Amino acid sequence: MPYVRVALPVPIPQVFDYIAEDAGETDIGRCVRVPFGRGEKSGLIVALSAAAEVDAARLKPVLHIQREVPPLPQDWLGLVDFVARYYHAPLGEVVALALPPGLRRADGVSGEDEDPLLVVSDAGWSALQAVRRDSKALTLLRELAATGAPMRRSVVRELPQGAAVGDALRRGWLAPAPAAGGRERMAAAPALTAEQSAVIGEVSAAPPGFRAWLLQGVTGSGKTEVYLRLAQQVLAGGGQVLMLVPEIALTPQLERRVAQRFPAANVVSLHSALAAGARSRGFVQALTGHADIVLGTRLAVFAPLPRLGLILVDEEHDASYKQQEGVRYSARDVAVWRARQHGVSVVLGSATPSLESWHHARGGRYAPLALNQRAVASAMPAVRCIDTRRLRLDEGLSPALQAAVAARLERGEQSLVFLNRRGYAPVLSCPSCGWISRCPHCSANLVVHLADRRLRCHHCGCDGPIPHACPSCGDQDIRPFGRGTQRIEARLAELFPRARVLRVDRDAARTRAQWESLLATIADGGADILVGTQMMAKGHDFPQLTLVGVIGADASLHAADFRAPERLFQQLMQVGGRAGRGVLPGEVLIQTEYPAHPLYQHLARHDFDAFARMALQERRAAGFPPFTHQAMLRADAPALDDAVEFLRHARRLAEERAPAGLRLYDPVPMRLTRLARRERAQLLVEADHRGPLQTFLADWVALLYRQRTARELRWQIDVDPLDV
Repeated sequence: MPYVRVALPVPIPQVFDYIAEDAGETDIGRCVRVPFGRGEKSGLIVALSAAAEVDAARLKPVLHIQREVPPLPQDWLGLVDFVARYYHAPLGEVVALALPPGLRRADGVSGEDEDPLLVVSDAGWSALQAVRRDSKALTLLRELAATGAPMRRSVVRELPQGAAVGDALRRGWLAPAPAAGGRERMAAAPALTAEQSAVIGEVSAAPPGFRAWLLQGVTGSGKTEVYLRLAQQVLAGGGQVLMLVPEIALTPQLERRVAQRFPAANVVSLHSALAAGARSRGFVQALTGHADIVLGTRLAVFAPLPRLGLILVDEEHDASYKQQEGVRYSARDVAVWRARQHGVSVVLGSATPSLESWHHARGGRYAPLALNQRAVASAMPAVRCIDTRRLRLDEGLSPALQAAVAARLERGEQSLVFLNRRGYAPVLSCPSCGWISRCPHCSANLVVHLADRRLRCHHCGCDGPIPHACPSCGDQDIRPFGRGTQRIEARLAELFPRARVLRVDRDAARTRAQWESLLATIADGGADILVGTQMMAKGHDFPQLTLVGVIGADASLHAADFRAPERLFQQLMQVGGRAGRGVLPGEVLIQTEYPAHPLYQHLARHDFDAFARMALQERRAAGFPPFTHQAMLRADAPALDDAVEFLRHARRLAEERAPAGLRLYDPVPMRLTRLARRERAQLLVEADHRGPLQTFLADWVALLYRQRTARELRWQIDVDPLDV
């Protein structure tokens, strides 16, 4: 009797045996529905076995094997197995993370690989924009558009034939996609600079096989054009391209550019904001080889690609590539492993690489590539520090910054005031009794959002109205303390009443449609002054934007996190790079009380390499990554004592089996100790070499899973943590 081994999304590091009398080798990699406990769960068949590991009489039969789509291939199973082993997570939880919900449920997804490819035509796009609510065909088009592919030339799978499909075809709203051998003419590409040509030539001339490249290019140097030219070569050879970006906000602009360059290619988007059905369709197109380019955020690294020929990772330094809950994997690092697995090149691109990647490039592990000149602008923006120690600021705005904004308004140019703190003010306080608006569920303050008169926690989402008087003493003179983007926006509107002030943060752009509307307004010249957070720091190209003013940068200079200076330099260099990207010269003004700080001095010279050498020298002396390797065991419970006691017990277990050279630190509360009514603590484990650390973690984590813990306590292991 054949048995199948199924990975299920449960916090147990094992697979489960089931009976499947009709299962064969071709069912390995298929999703299944099985009984589990008193209910049912969906999982993935990872192996067949002639014998069960438990008494066969106890085994239950598989309820359903999803055979409507092809099975996931062996290389994909190897990918999720590597993630489970390296990050010490249950295989079933990794599979659940990697698969889209529609496939994971094993509920009979249609075999889309057998359907003809269709595209949304220009007429269909016009109809979609018209929003004719009485049209069944329009309903279909709107669903097709929800796949997330570029809108005007979305290559999509035809849904089951019906009146709506037929109506759409008759009206010309849908049309057959070009055949693979008869591709449409590619949109005109800009002329390459000498540096771009050299970089493309070096990558193209490399012998076949795995190689990791670090493309370090200053902002505006044309890294995206390099990506597109390399992708063009791979597509011409019949391969597939995986292109990762750190945030969903960066995908619309890139999607349009990719679609315009490759109008006949099937470009599939994969990110968490997609509807479940759209994500499943895109995943199946990748699996069946119909997707030519998969473009997405970190979860796209799990897209199955049978013809994978190239992996591109844009803004490789960005912390968004690291998952911060559940399976704590790094999509950038997984992408490098996957390129090695397939024997293809991976290009990691950034103007400000992570210090780990920069160190690898200097040590020979990565091959360095450089773009030192801007592609369009003649020079980098001038960077100047405004010493605020003896200045009286007007709602955080110095006279010099106000004058610079006024000068741009007179010339019809755009300005960006950057403050990485949304809301009106970080806290509401009472001057009489000292009350402040603390979150009742977190070790954080409720942020003042004056536009809708709410207090919100940016950590747990707690939300409530702004009180009319102090809840403690009744004083009505309660005041917002500090500044956020809403407060800066309001003051700029007062200072420049004729200017069009536009705030760009996650409060103003909660949906993709809102975000695209904001970007269109900026690109069309519909805003004179922008007030933005880190959403504006990267990936955007606005030729009329010539001034960037930075407020509140000093807070990161003396933060407890050893990575804070690196992140500050990257953020300032990225946001400063938004200025002067066209023919107009750019300027960056940084308000600071430490104008002589080495970080700002390196920034003024646009010298990332000098900053990286300085920062790495400090890390080597302190014994921080990349010169050591770390893992963090975190625990949370309703009471802090319970979390700390579990970590102490875990430390005692670790001491009994720790190899020489392994360092175990004491359990300590996390910086944000209380989050969503749960108290959190952590235990750091460190070693000079990755191999001994991984061997120890495998033994230690397996032992921790066998410990009996209180139901209310949760724990997680974080390998290569970004927050320590």
